[in-house]
Amino acid sequence: MNTDRTLKLTAFFRTAAVAALFIALVTSAAAQPSGGPYGPVKQAWPVPEKAGRVIYVAPDGDADATGQNITAPSTIESAIAKATTGDVIIMRGGTYRTGDLLLNQGITIQPYGDELPVLKGTWVATEWMDLGNGLWVTKWDRLFPSAPADWWQRLRSGKDTPLHRFNDDMVFIDGRFMQSAGYEGEVDENTFFIDYKTGLVYIGVNPKDRLVEITAFNVAINRVTGECYGRPSDGRGPVIRGVTFTQYAYRALEVDGKDPEGISPEADHGKDVVGTTLEHCTISFCSRVAAYLRGDRLTILNCRVSDTSTEGIYILSSSDVLLERNIFTRNNIERISGYYPAAVKIFNQCYRVTCNDNLVTDLPFSNGIWYDVGNVDAVFTNNWVENVGLISRAVSYLQTWPSESGFFFEISKGALCAGNVFVNCELGIHILNSCDAKMYNNTLVNSTACVSRSERSAVGDHFGWHPATGPDVDQRDGHIFVNNLMVADGSLNRPHLFVWQRAMLCDRLPDPQFSVIDNNVYVKNRERRGMPLILWSPAREEQCIVALNSPAELNSRLPQFETKSILMTDNQVFLSPELKNYRLLPSFGGHGVAAPVPQELWPLFRVKKKPMPWVGAYPPQM
Repeated sequence: MNTDRTLKLTAFFRTAAVAALFIALVTSAAAQPSGGPYGPVKQAWPVPEKAGRVIYVAPDGDADATGQNITAPSTIESAIAKATTGDVIIMRGGTYRTGDLLLNQGITIQPYGDELPVLKGTWVATEWMDLGNGLWVTKWDRLFPSAPADWWQRLRSGKDTPLHRFNDDMVFIDGRFMQSAGYEGEVDENTFFIDYKTGLVYIGVNPKDRLVEITAFNVAINRVTGECYGRPSDGRGPVIRGVTFTQYAYRALEVDGKDPEGISPEADHGKDVVGTTLEHCTISFCSRVAAYLRGDRLTILNCRVSDTSTEGIYILSSSDVLLERNIFTRNNIERISGYYPAAVKIFNQCYRVTCNDNLVTDLPFSNGIWYDVGNVDAVFTNNWVENVGLISRAVSYLQTWPSESGFFFEISKGALCAGNVFVNCELGIHILNSCDAKMYNNTLVNSTACVSRSERSAVGDHFGWHPATGPDVDQRDGHIFVNNLMVADGSLNRPHLFVWQRAMLCDRLPDPQFSVIDNNVYVKNRERRGMPLILWSPAREEQCIVALNSPAELNSRLPQFETKSILMTDNQVFLSPELKNYRLLPSFGGHGVAAPVPQELWPLFRVKKKPMPWVGAYPPQM
């Protein structure tokens, strides 16, 4: 995979010249969700041809060994301390219980052949006292107490997220994650309690003949920007492939760099560490974040990130980033409220971050992929997004957030959202306080598409300067919504399309947020009752919102919109929704309303000549 291609994804949907570059570069991109393989693929890893020194390590390696010979491996700690730019660390399979490893060089870390190295942030607890009342206790000296951020509000969120949930320590019994309890009297077979004053850990399972693991390291690997082992940083990011990271108290991986605390030009951030690559890695069970990453030309390919809490992947202030063929699943396992978690958070003035052909699934208490604050020219294409949020949650006419969204684009400028499939998502697409989001040819199944704006500005905001990184209140418009297919069965009591703004803005912002909305197909069950097809704002009705039951009703109010869009009822649409095959039946009659796909998007759909127009993520089978 050529990671340099992301450097050229500069709002490719704007000009034919950039589109031509995209055609040349994205020759291997899948058209719409490819079906995988997603996540790590087991393979034999050859030693890179242009490697510097090759250093072999093993769980039982000798720290004094050079590691130059496979038969005399060193330790991972010793190897990282001595490796310099271009060197390769080859890891034998097995479990490495280690962490807090620092590096500042552009090195490669990978397995030996097809072996499976695992870095664990826990130690095994073997000395337990039976208290005789269903509790067992051990003394533990490596604890990581923590607290919520200052904007967490106890009265608002304390019941859902008691303070003990913010401590970073974790306990595992036979590999099974235990939830924290507030005191020893709440401990059962599924929970643990830590008394931080005494350093005692309590469990409710007899540890005899059990593997009990308790966190002992905060971080696995931290790529720092300053001097390390007597060497200055070379400015190059590491390449890590084929490695598993699990059971770290805080985060598995961290790449340091500048975090702007105000408006920052693109040239002023993302330059400390450039070119970090994660390939075919697995990261799981981190108490907070799997990977906290900064730096331009970051690439994450075929990784699996699961069972984390506040975020899975956190990307800050970086440009030309590519996430492709990854699995993001089961975030917010501690059900933390007040932190607004996401499987992927792209934060604080990132440019041209591309999420293409990823699997984002099983996130009932977390957002999916969230572009948050100051993003520019985001690209979200060909992703499969399923079971994000709770579709049973009631819709509020007064606000659209807090909620859980599959693709969330907030306080940002310019996005392409195309060719994606959203299934059973509270909000499949959510554009909030942003401008110029272009949504083409998405398929939404029991998933609401939402565009919204509020009065939020940098003046008096609880996050200070954050809103100033995106469009101002009167600039949150210019959206395009074309060729999308929205299907809901009789069980969904949510609108297909939810366009909202605060009622107090009705006079100030009387014009629509869209520049174009047309050529869409809405499909609903004839027996569906209750929630209207479309909730639309601004409108002169009460609360500045109106309920509409067809695209024709919207067209009658705003003749420039939905001139060709249609509503279909009781139609068979997909080849096999039971098998999650959302390709369209040959008999589907909705393509006639579609608009031609803009030429700059042809490479996205793997077409080289003008295709017949279609709706939804999948072009008709030719």
